[in-house]
Amino acid sequence: MTLVERLGFAARARILVVCCDELGFSHASNVAVYDALRAGTASSASLMVPAPWARGAAAAYRGEDVGAHLTLNAELDLYRWAPITQAPSLLDGEGGFPRTVEDVWEHADLDEVRREWRAQVERAIYWGFDVSHLDAHLCGVELKPEFFDVYVELAEDLRLPVRLPGLEEEPRVGFPFRELAAERGIVAPDRVVTLAALVADAPTVRDAVASLPAGITEIRAQPAIDTPELRAAAPDWPARVADQQWLGAGSPLADALASGEVHVVGYRELRRLMRASSR
Repeated sequence: MTLVERLGFAARARILVVCCDELGFSHASNVAVYDALRAGTASSASLMVPAPWARGAAAAYRGEDVGAHLTLNAELDLYRWAPITQAPSLLDGEGGFPRTVEDVWEHADLDEVRREWRAQVERAIYWGFDVSHLDAHLCGVELKPEFFDVYVELAEDLRLPVRLPGLEEEPRVGFPFRELAAERGIVAPDRVVTLAALVADAPTVRDAVASLPAGITEIRAQPAIDTPELRAAAPDWPARVADQQWLGAGSPLADALASGEVHVVGYRELRRLMRASSR
């Protein structure tokens, strides 16, 4: 039985999870993510616990579907964040997380990674978040086998679904990560696309949504409202602002999703399924 069928849909149904990454990245991100969850088209989000505005995100939380955006990198030149545990191998020369995934792979101690990731989830829970899933910042550090093991070990222990790339990415990555996760009872959407790629690859948003394959597709976005602070901190601010405009109420994406051609769920539905299976 497919994951879609286990959720109660027809085998060829098209299911979407619309997830906003980097809640806590900035005040601009917090405003946009919560607006997308409460009034727009988002069905889930993920909290970046070490980021500067994570505590502000916690203060504004009202029970929405939010997971943990596990973080080992601080990739920006002028806007930095650091581990929340004592983790010397996760620091660069400036006292923050390393800027690149490759730097983490080369220098990180796996025991320190394990402690840091667990502490990030535990802090989110302490702040009051009903953590719905796990995903990883920059979508790559978890795709080296030894880091993948830490990732799925945490997911298995907490009985949380995860974000994983689609099956077509396994030849590039070099090991059967989806099969290994499934063997341990870990639930994940079938594929992940960015919002920018989705809206860029079709004549209209309605066409883009209509072209999605059967199964569960996660649309990943990084929305933020346009502020001077965001422009100063994030070189990719135009893309973040564009995501915010696509996710708002009354946007073409909202209209396309309201057509009934796809079903939108959050990660809580996947968590419920995973925990029921584990029982």
